[in-house]
Amino acid sequence: MKFWRTPLDVDRLKIPKGELHIIKERCKGCGFCVEYCPKGVLELSPEFNSKGYHPPIAVKPDDCVNCDLCEMLCPDFAIYCVRVDEQTKEVAS
Repeated sequence: MKFWRTPLDVDRLKIPKGELHIIKERCKGCGFCVEYCPKGVLELSPEFNSKGYHPPIAVKPDDCVNCDLCEMLCPDFAIYCVRVDEQTKEVAS
């Protein structure tokens, strides 16, 4: 997304990062999480789960901003997001 101006406090802002967790066997492939993800992180997988549905996969996991919209929209509680601190991520890598 391109903005026409830069915020004055852009150097002080820290964009949150999230780590997606998808419970594939709980998913029924409704696609709400894929449709409403503001950053386009999710996509329906070509593979099937044991119920015969296409669960989502994270195609751009580094773009997740931990908005929790996918978690709120999922009717089956099959997806959740955990906030990741940059320091924790660097130590784990």
